[in-house]
Amino acid sequence: MKKHIFNIVLAFSLFGLFSCDEFLDVNSNPNSPIGDNLPLSAKLPGALVSLANQETLQLNQIGAFWGGYWGTNNEGINQFFDLKTYNGQNIRSQREGIPVWENGFNNILYFRLIQEEAESSGQLFYAGTSKIMQGMMFLRLVDMYNNIPFDDAAKGSDMINPKYEPGNIVYQKSIDLISSGIEDVKVSGIIPQNHGDVLFQGDKTLWVKFGNTLKLRALIRQSEKADAGYINSEIQKINAEGSGYLGAGEIAAVNPGYLNSNGKMNPFWASYYRDVQGNATANYQNIRPTIYLIQQLQDKNDPRLDRLYVSIDGAYNGVIFGNSEAGNPAYERNTTSAFRGPNENSNQATGIFHALNQSSVILGDFESLFLQAEAAQRGWISQSVEDLYNQAITQSFSYLKVPTTSLSGYLGQESVDISAASSPLQRIIEQKWLALNSISSLEAWNDYRRLGMPDFPRTAANGVTGRPLRLMYPETERGTNNAEVVAQGNDEMLTAKVWWMP
Repeated sequence: MKKHIFNIVLAFSLFGLFSCDEFLDVNSNPNSPIGDNLPLSAKLPGALVSLANQETLQLNQIGAFWGGYWGTNNEGINQFFDLKTYNGQNIRSQREGIPVWENGFNNILYFRLIQEEAESSGQLFYAGTSKIMQGMMFLRLVDMYNNIPFDDAAKGSDMINPKYEPGNIVYQKSIDLISSGIEDVKVSGIIPQNHGDVLFQGDKTLWVKFGNTLKLRALIRQSEKADAGYINSEIQKINAEGSGYLGAGEIAAVNPGYLNSNGKMNPFWASYYRDVQGNATANYQNIRPTIYLIQQLQDKNDPRLDRLYVSIDGAYNGVIFGNSEAGNPAYERNTTSAFRGPNENSNQATGIFHALNQSSVILGDFESLFLQAEAAQRGWISQSVEDLYNQAITQSFSYLKVPTTSLSGYLGQESVDISAASSPLQRIIEQKWLALNSISSLEAWNDYRRLGMPDFPRTAANGVTGRPLRLMYPETERGTNNAEVVAQGNDEMLTAKVWWMP
């Protein structure tokens, strides 16, 4: 039964698996079982694409609104209403909500079935990579919901009422799962030429570094709550493994061979920039940077501002998150700054929009370097905080297509130079926040929930108080496993904390 579910659902998300110009024909008949007909080299990319889509669209969007980056202009006042008003009831809705839980556990199921088949056939590269990705998604789901199933998860009809486990326990088990995946990858032998790895192209060293970076992210996340002995022990294990973390130029990004065709373009480009005909999407027309974001970039004389957004008569104009002044002409479409992309930049890549076939970023090298900088600042690793911090900013500039001539002057400013900072950790988080903007936005919301930094404004929507701390369990889970949901206690989005929050 699990395989049948996997075959049907995965058929909807498989595309671009064999080459940059050839797509699977299974999309024309999604109800036809495909598992027995496809090798693991075809199943892995389908699962990777599905996970990348959730990261770059669904999760990034939540983080962009709740992490201080995005608002909407007057014309977009009715778009993303639930996110702008922190409406947990509607977000968890089965019909019109945001299916973070459902998509997350579907992705875990995809990789779990790949793992099981790989282990039964002795293909350890696929077993290991699948374990790493499962660990990543379990960590994501804890970050969104707190307590979730782990041992009972992704068993299909074999376990229709999976037991929830405490979020801190799931964190530990997820880190262990990633460690197991790393070991499988390292001993997996020669990778076949047609490996189907659309993340690291069969590079086992990068897979191991990625796994270590995911573990570091998980340890950093619990910096304010977990036992220091546990964190130190896990850092020592990473050090003993010896491969280190993703470094400059080592980006975890999926690319199955995107094409200028409906359903086959880079999904972030197609959702937030241009469609197949080159028309601006509704999201592009209505999403705008917040006033707070524009101000932070301007206060630091940040050259990324010009790479990211279009100026209006020489000025950069943001919006109020929550549209509290929707009648004000200052917040209309033609008076606020849209994203800058190739169409607004003499057909040259810029900011977060490079090309319709750009890769989908899961974890950028700049994020990895900021994680390492924080770990060094906390005394967990021995590298130079300043070097890691400067490398992180350098790689952010590189990704956003900022001229390298701007870098030294920027790093030398008192508001940027970490050696002059009274709080180096705050300086790291400030720059990390600027680098994650609209790329891995969920991590910005996670950092705010962990540290309260940066202190970007909450929604200005009328009658809304507080900030969102987590998602409420979805209606789909309440309808099938309500006893476990009820057993978790308080499920109000604005009041219940995730375990790692102080």
